[in-house]
Amino acid sequence: MKAGTTLKENYEFRRLYQKGKTAVGGCMVLYCRRNNRGRNRLGITVSTKVGNAVKRNRARRRLREVCRLNGERLRQGWDIVLVARGRTLTASWKEMNDTFLRLARKTGLALEEPR
Repeated sequence: MKAGTTLKENYEFRRLYQKGKTAVGGCMVLYCRRNNRGRNRLGITVSTKVGNAVKRNRARRRLREVCRLNGERLRQGWDIVLVARGRTLTASWKEMNDTFLRLARKTGLALEEPR
């Protein structure tokens, strides 16, 4: 992920928490809000409740990879924050992928799939 496509500042995260759309799943929470940049920006949050630094970094890597693999299925021009939950570490890839896509559809972030 390029440096210009990530959320870094605290005020950006707080704006999404307060004004963004929210969807909750078993292994992650997704917040999203439109931006005027024409590309998506991703932020990932992992609480110390998830575990020590090794476990938190593993959760970040897993969430980043799920977002990367599904990038072409998402609308462009959105700020996205993924919050890891305890099951992020133990969930299977299929479960994480399905959860992410379900949350993206719920918030209107996913592109419409042909039927």
